[in-house]
Amino acid sequence: MMNPVDNKIKQLTPGAVLNNQQLCDIFKCSPQGGMRKSNTTHTLVLITNHVESVYSDVWDDDVLHYTGMGQRGDQSLEFMQNKTLNEIDFNGISVHYFEVFKDKEYTYSGRLIKAASPYQTQQYDANQLLRKVWVFPLKLIDNKLPNSVFIDYKKAQEEQVHKYKVDKLLNKIIKQNKKPGKRDIVTPQYIRSAELAEFIKRLAEGKCDLCENAAPFFTRENIPYLECHHIIWLSEGGEDSIENTVALCPNCHRKMHFVKDNNDISKLKAIAKLRAKEAAKND
Repeated sequence: MMNPVDNKIKQLTPGAVLNNQQLCDIFKCSPQGGMRKSNTTHTLVLITNHVESVYSDVWDDDVLHYTGMGQRGDQSLEFMQNKTLNEIDFNGISVHYFEVFKDKEYTYSGRLIKAASPYQTQQYDANQLLRKVWVFPLKLIDNKLPNSVFIDYKKAQEEQVHKYKVDKLLNKIIKQNKKPGKRDIVTPQYIRSAELAEFIKRLAEGKCDLCENAAPFFTRENIPYLECHHIIWLSEGGEDSIENTVALCPNCHRKMHFVKDNNDISKLKAIAKLRAKEAAKND
């Protein structure tokens, strides 16, 4: 007969939203931290907080690059749950992934397995000091998430980057992979950099880069409404980078997708190239 606790875990489906107490009751784990091991259920719960986090967890071609444990100083692969996660191929621990899109809400994404061996890179710690971290490439056993999960992800990212200063946006953009990540939802969805979109819109200063007119209206947050456009589409191999991104009014954005006039493309490429040069000076 199946253990009632194990049954509750097996009944979780991608998109299910729990509060912290429910998560702890189901997995019998700690109520704190982004990596929560339970010896009772033989599980490791991983959490990415998109609302606010020290770590830089990113998706790249359906692979989650998850930053290890330790908020300050260099991380060790032998430290606590870093060791647990590194040994999931043979330690009998199943890994379950949650994402926080709204404060105190944990959205279940599914079970994770290793996609490749962990690797080291550099990130800033809680004290804004550059340090070495371990990053674990992981993939979901079932990659197809509900559309609602992806929509919540984008909303959380957009709300977060509005709080950043320009120098922080640029710093994050410089460290990001220009190749956009991709997650299979109902249909594949490219994960565009929220920091890049916010940065480009601020540089446009409320005016469309193509027609040069003011944004047609303001959002509820009193922000000029413009849409980011990739000059070379991501689906055609374009980069998610300053050199390939501009801010357009909705009308011009539709025009670029339906007309694709060469003169318009040349104008936008020149604008994006100039911005990239200016950004490089400030690096």
